[in-house]
Amino acid sequence: MSESLNFEYCEKMVSDFENVIDHPIKEKSSVYYTGVDLGTACVVLAVLDENRRPVAGAYRYADVVRDGMVVDYIGAVQIVRELKQQLEEKLGVEELIWAAGAIPPGTDSLDGGAVKNVIQGAGFECTNMLDEANAANQLLQMKDGAVVDIGGGTTGISILSDGEVAYVADEPTGGTHFSLVIAGAYGKTFEEAELYKRDEKNHKELMPVIKPVLDKVSSIISNHVKGHKVDEVVLVGGTCCFTGIEDVIEKRTGIPTHKPRNPMFVTPLGIALSCTAEEM
Repeated sequence: MSESLNFEYCEKMVSDFENVIDHPIKEKSSVYYTGVDLGTACVVLAVLDENRRPVAGAYRYADVVRDGMVVDYIGAVQIVRELKQQLEEKLGVEELIWAAGAIPPGTDSLDGGAVKNVIQGAGFECTNMLDEANAANQLLQMKDGAVVDIGGGTTGISILSDGEVAYVADEPTGGTHFSLVIAGAYGKTFEEAELYKRDEKNHKELMPVIKPVLDKVSSIISNHVKGHKVDEVVLVGGTCCFTGIEDVIEKRTGIPTHKPRNPMFVTPLGIALSCTAEEM
């Protein structure tokens, strides 16, 4: 990894967040900031205190979003509301008020405010909405390069130049497609393939099976970085938890590729960092 990339802050935030999922910090805070990440495979809520430190978190695997779009609005609201209530009980607070959300890059017109409506429907005041890759960069703090968010349904790319977003794109291909090819190869149901894929001990065996999808993800990245100065790629999103994914993408794109610790939690924490205590 080059000197320009330093994941120390990101790694500490993710590590602290992993700890507070099981052991929430109940010291009173004057305000709480919540990040709501509505993923294709998983819904994650991350709560920070007044000093922007992780104090609680919860997540649930769900099927309320497809290809980055909310397809089960009622189900999404119910899950976020239930996770919100769980976190309130864990923290011993009457109500978590402020939250922020994110959508795949370049899908503002397609989303139609659905994610914001889910957050509000669950009882939060929504204070900010941003694209997922930009949210991840709140934690990564990259100046130049590409943040690639590989979620369940889509691959989102945000190209940064001197700390500013210069280009965004989002294309359908992600963890859902991994599960589909695994289901086909092993004669499993989609749900069985999802569970099989999540088990790290199966990753080495599954790599040749998912390689065509990884090649597609790599070609998406290569196509979108053309014409831009991208010396490094950083991977985030739940799908990037798959062992060795960064090595395959680096080999295919020819661009040094890295991923931080537990890439599933980078975006929700970045969303929480972008939350304010003022309504949009």
